[in-house]
Amino acid sequence: MKQRPEISIPDTRMAREITELVRDTASPLLFHHSSRVYLFGTLAGQRRGLTFDPELLYAGAMFHDMGLTPRHSSADQRFEVDGANAARDFLRRHGIAEHEIDTVWTAIALHTTPGIPQHMHPVVALVTAGVEMDVLGLGYAEYGDAEREAIVAAHPRTDTFKEDIIQAFYDGIRHKPDTTFGNVKADVLADKDPAFRRSNFCAVIRGSSWPGCRFGDDEQTEIKHSPFISGMSA
Repeated sequence: MKQRPEISIPDTRMAREITELVRDTASPLLFHHSSRVYLFGTLAGQRRGLTFDPELLYAGAMFHDMGLTPRHSSADQRFEVDGANAARDFLRRHGIAEHEIDTVWTAIALHTTPGIPQHMHPVVALVTAGVEMDVLGLGYAEYGDAEREAIVAAHPRTDTFKEDIIQAFYDGIRHKPDTTFGNVKADVLADKDPAFRRSNFCAVIRGSSWPGCRFGDDEQTEIKHSPFISGMSA
């Protein structure tokens, strides 16, 4: 089935290079997911009447999960930052203006931070909109059957996608659990690793160096495992 012309992939040299790079670097699961993120994001932008650069949206969508790949995964940064940095390096090599690079960087860095992107630049808002539709099904009913079917025909979303994407998230962040403090990927580690213990925000506050009330033994344990406390004492 052919894609509708208004939701086709940008036909530019840079977009073709992005497609080739992501296809060669990421798994088929992540490649097709990222492609669907762009297409769903584009439709969301059209429906909302937003003006955006399709090429920048494509860069944001296609690089948004590159931080999960071994080639771009750092030892101690959030995977969103790793993906944003990979996109920044690529766009700089192609002479893209710094303010446009900053937009793409922000779109990728914030795509797992609900409640904020929709108030920002259209590219930032639409990367998150595409992610939320493809992964979480948010706004599912706002897309027509024909639109969903065309996108999935072009970039298959298998019946096992839900569990496969959770596993891909886990595989990409399991080596740096501290980077999930305060974000949704802590849910992934908790789902996959029975030994994982979340850092507790309130325990970090109570256990800071500022004078104040004492805390219990359970909170002392939480504080000991906090990335902030361990980082300051390193």
